[in-house]
Amino acid sequence: MPRATLPEDYRRHVTAALAALNVRNLVLSIHDPSFPSVPGEDLGRGSPYSEGGMRFLEFTRELGFNGIQLGPQGQTSEDNASPYDGTLFSRNVLNVALASLTHEESWGGLLRPERVRTLVASRPGGGEPRAKHRYACRAQSEALEEAWSTFQHKRAQATPGSAITWLAEHFDTFRREHHEWLERDALYDALCTEHGRPYWKEWPSEWDRRLWSPRAGEVAPFAQRRQVLLAKYAGQVEAYAFRQFLVHSQHAALRERTVAWGLKLYGDLQIGFSPQDAWAYQGLFLGSYLMGAPPSRTNPEGQPWNYPVLDPGQYHAPNGALIDPDIPIPQPGPVLWFMASRVNKMLSEYDGLRIDHPHGLVCPWVYRAGELDALRAVQNGARLFSSPDLPEHPELARWAIVAAGQLDRSVPRYADGAVRELNAVQVRRYSALFDAIIAAAHAHGRKVSDLLCEVLSTLPHPLQRVIDQYGLGRFRVTQKADLTNPRDVYRSENAVPADWIMLGNHDTKPIWALADHWRQAGGARAQADYLAWRLHPEEEGREDFARRLLGEPGLLVQAKFADLFVSRAENVMVFFADLLGMKETYNAPGTVSEENWSLRVPNDYRREYAEKLQAHGALNLPLALALALRAGGEEARARHQGLIAALERLATALQRG
Repeated sequence: MPRATLPEDYRRHVTAALAALNVRNLVLSIHDPSFPSVPGEDLGRGSPYSEGGMRFLEFTRELGFNGIQLGPQGQTSEDNASPYDGTLFSRNVLNVALASLTHEESWGGLLRPERVRTLVASRPGGGEPRAKHRYACRAQSEALEEAWSTFQHKRAQATPGSAITWLAEHFDTFRREHHEWLERDALYDALCTEHGRPYWKEWPSEWDRRLWSPRAGEVAPFAQRRQVLLAKYAGQVEAYAFRQFLVHSQHAALRERTVAWGLKLYGDLQIGFSPQDAWAYQGLFLGSYLMGAPPSRTNPEGQPWNYPVLDPGQYHAPNGALIDPDIPIPQPGPVLWFMASRVNKMLSEYDGLRIDHPHGLVCPWVYRAGELDALRAVQNGARLFSSPDLPEHPELARWAIVAAGQLDRSVPRYADGAVRELNAVQVRRYSALFDAIIAAAHAHGRKVSDLLCEVLSTLPHPLQRVIDQYGLGRFRVTQKADLTNPRDVYRSENAVPADWIMLGNHDTKPIWALADHWRQAGGARAQADYLAWRLHPEEEGREDFARRLLGEPGLLVQAKFADLFVSRAENVMVFFADLLGMKETYNAPGTVSEENWSLRVPNDYRREYAEKLQAHGALNLPLALALALRAGGEEARARHQGLIAALERLATALQRG
């Protein structure tokens, strides 16, 4: 299969196997920079909207995936490539596929082909499969500035019915529909330049620092200041809007393709805020606290995220105003309107959403802002709504939903069981932000099951109650499973149908690197014994199966994939590095490195994937599915005998190349 298509019956048998195993969603997880490129378009960073990105998505569909989980797609800076620090409304213009802009019939020839060729040729050499983020930022900026200049020139001379006229009309419509967030984000860039500071808190002008957050009695002068700035920077604001129009248009084109392919597209509802959003919406935040991650199994020391915390006092309208006098539901306040506008925009652009760190929406862990030792501050933080009487955090008492008697003082206050019990009214109060997401999902015709809750090792009782009321599950990351603890949350046998199960994610080591570590450190035997117990239900022959897993390189990992499919979880997610047999880490949490967020799919991925399959060095999906079906026992094997044989035939064909 080095460069050929898969057998004609491949997808049919894979689809049948997924149905037999009660797997509704098989989703590939990949972030924008990681997409491959085709010759002539590679600036050192991938994009799902490029030709290379589209071809890779088609490849994943051929393999049997029916969904794609993207990362956050907001604008990032040259100094910070983390998508989780990107903008909430503006899209990342690094994703604009420049080669497409050279087409006269669709984009009016906004870029000259030779300009794109020059930028591609100037890309820093070698180093695949890593993104060249800084170069891509500068090259993309130059190219989009040229595209804007070309558009302005051609628009002035456009004739009715031309591609440029069509673009101009749609651009005007886009600006009208999205003017609020376009103006905010565009002015942020303009003011960074005006003040010579890249971060708003460093600007010398208090007026500009609080441009969108006037105090009582300041509304009129601040509105006047905004109008002055919009007039002063009208050209920059329009250019910013044009770049956003390009990337939004290309995203819409991607959705048309994925719908036609039967691929669901999932967005990522990040918990954090970019500097642009922290500036624009600062009036919605608690000024004295920040959000972070408490000490946990995933991060034993905790993590000071430095993200602002939405003000609970602005969740609902003041003075107890109700939506209906006969219904005790308060009217939404500024925070809930903000959340609704954000989620509504995302659900108009995706088929489903991953909810990043949902505890940050339900029971955020907060710590004092301005502390010199942020790590110590987060370690001594508290739950925003679960701290009725903490001497070191007396300010939080006003936001407490629980009473002191509902707390378990024998465990750390960050422990899952720190809140012992809740009544139904308290659950609804914890659920305020979550309810806004659910309401938006219903309004856009989505099912609750189209929402993914990234619950990892931390599941506080309030969050458990909130997701239970909607029938939502958690993430089960099986590479982290404690094989000595039968009740461990990451073991596949503990998954329930609503869960999402996976070997790893963007913050873990690839399973192939971990398997090497197991073999070197002596952990492979325990993995083989566990997998033999899961995949070989009969005791007779189980030890031989375990020895086979140990003896054949790569087969142990194929069995780890099979373990996902034998669980009760109806949703399976695979990170792209695990699919392709890559051993490099995508992101090392809690570290700052140029290598973070930079791992890419090799441009020659079809050949490399085919070669790795020959040594069980990449996911052989038919093999994993066959192993999972065999694990159902004698009756299941008899019922699916023909399907198992077909899958094993396909698996052998893939391995032989």
